[in-house]
Amino acid sequence: MSPVQFGFLIVAGIAGGFTGSIAGLASVATYPALLAIGLPPVTANVTNTVALVFSSVGAVLGSRPELKGQGPRLKALIPVALLGGAAGAALLLSTPADGFEKLVPILLGFASLTILIPRRRAKAGQTVDAALGRGGLIGQGVAIFVIAVYGGYFGAAAGVLMLALLLHTTRASLPRANAAKNVLLGTANCVAAVAFAFLAPVDWSAVIPLGIGCLVGSRIGPIIVRRAPALILRLLIGAAGLTLAIRLGAQAYG
Repeated sequence: MSPVQFGFLIVAGIAGGFTGSIAGLASVATYPALLAIGLPPVTANVTNTVALVFSSVGAVLGSRPELKGQGPRLKALIPVALLGGAAGAALLLSTPADGFEKLVPILLGFASLTILIPRRRAKAGQTVDAALGRGGLIGQGVAIFVIAVYGGYFGAAAGVLMLALLLHTTRASLPRANAAKNVLLGTANCVAAVAFAFLAPVDWSAVIPLGIGCLVGSRIGPIIVRRAPALILRLLIGAAGLTLAIRLGAQAYG
C-alpha cells in the first residue's frame, strides 16, 4: 500500500467514524474508500467490518455519559445483537454478497422517515416497559436481532435503522438512543469481525489506517450529538438516510 493510499484510508476512517457514531453511516465513507484502492467487493466488505471495530470502541467510549442508567436494558439486548451479528457473518460467508441489495433502500428510506416523525410524549411516570408492553418488548428484541443480522452481513446504514427503532420504542433522548445504538451495533459488528478475521479474506494492511481514522472520528461524534440541537440532528440524519436510500435504490433497481 502506498503512502497516499494509507493517508486516504485514514481520512476516510475519520469521516466514517464520525458519521457512524452520530448516524450509523460509517460504511458510506469507508466501504467505497476500500473499493477505490482496488479491493474486490467481498474483501472490502469484510475488511470494512473489521476496521469498524475501532469506530465502535471510540463511539462507546465517547458515549459514556449517555450510557449511565442504561446498563440493565443493554445487558438484556446485547446477547440479541451478538446472535444477530453472528448470523449475519455466517450469511455473508455462505451466500452471495448482494442478498440485501433490493431490500436495503426500502428499509433505509422507511427508517429515515421515522426519524423525522416526532415521537409521542410519554405519560407521567410511564416507564419504557409500560409504554411498550410485553408484546412490544418482544417485537423490539426481534427487530434488534434482524438489524444486527444486517449489520453483520453488510451494515451500510444499519445504524439509521437501529437509531430509528430505539427512538420510537424507548423514551430515550437522541443522545441516549444514539449511545445505545453504538453499543448494540458495536456488539454485532465485533462478533462478525472476529469471524471474518479467521474465515474471510481480510486485508490487514487496509485495516490499520482505516481503523486509526475510525477511532479518531468516532470519539468526536458523541460530543457533537451531546451539544447540538436534537431537532437539527434528527433532520440531518433523516435527510442523509433518505439521500442514501435513493442512491442505493437507483443502483439496485436501475
